[in-house]
Amino acid sequence: MKAVRINYSVALGGILFIAAFAYLYGQAIAGMVYDWEVDPNYSHGFLVPVIAGYIVWMKRESLARLPVERAWSGLLVIALGLGLFLVGNVAGESFTMRFSMLVVLGGSMLFALGWPIFRELAFPYAFLVFMIPLPYILYDSIAFPLKLMISEYSVATLKMLGIPVLREGNIIHLTTTTLEVADACSGIRSIISLLALAAAMGYFFLDRWWKQVVLIALAIPIAVLANAIRVIGTGILASRYGAEVAHGFFHDFAGLAIFGVAMVMLMGSSALLSRIGGKTDG
Repeated sequence: MKAVRINYSVALGGILFIAAFAYLYGQAIAGMVYDWEVDPNYSHGFLVPVIAGYIVWMKRESLARLPVERAWSGLLVIALGLGLFLVGNVAGESFTMRFSMLVVLGGSMLFALGWPIFRELAFPYAFLVFMIPLPYILYDSIAFPLKLMISEYSVATLKMLGIPVLREGNIIHLTTTTLEVADACSGIRSIISLLALAAAMGYFFLDRWWKQVVLIALAIPIAVLANAIRVIGTGILASRYGAEVAHGFFHDFAGLAIFGVAMVMLMGSSALLSRIGGKTDG
């Protein structure tokens, strides 16, 4: 049986890094996990590090063949990340602090392992960005126009179907009830989750980088279309069966069903893209 040799200096350095990283970012990580738990927009955050870790595990053999070449430029990246952490801490801005965590992690990987290994880990490292909740100012600036757009096209569709309807902003007035296109119906929640899903699907199932980019881009219109269908369907049922169908169990079930439809559309897009072109870039 072959004995395993332990490089104690490397092990000690790893332990010290983990301890320092946990001390610096412990509260930021705890707050991020809390957001995953309480905010449905970011519940996919629990899966992001798991998927990233699985990809790293898949690459374990190729990583073992790569040389470890320390890159001193990683120290500059670490310094940038620490500067972002300081700015976020002073300003009380959680997104900046959490994003700085990834910058510091990337700089540490680069400094300790070098460019060859960093390039091999580029995708699982970049994928971690999907676990960070958006700043509220950016979230609202995206969600509000989406609500207005979905409201406008949903009302236009309902009118084409002969249903009396009036729109005021994101409020839809029917003869029997009034519906509000809230954040949950704007598509922003689906967009955030589908972008992460599209990135993972593209990595696992598509062989060319441009196909992966196209699939990620398609996640946005797919999410918007799926949620427009949800609003239109709710409007049709509410006009015929009353306001109760727009609330409670039906509302929650419709949200799950529409997200399932969006996933099917995304998988269908992935299947179509996989049939285009050859197996390798030329």
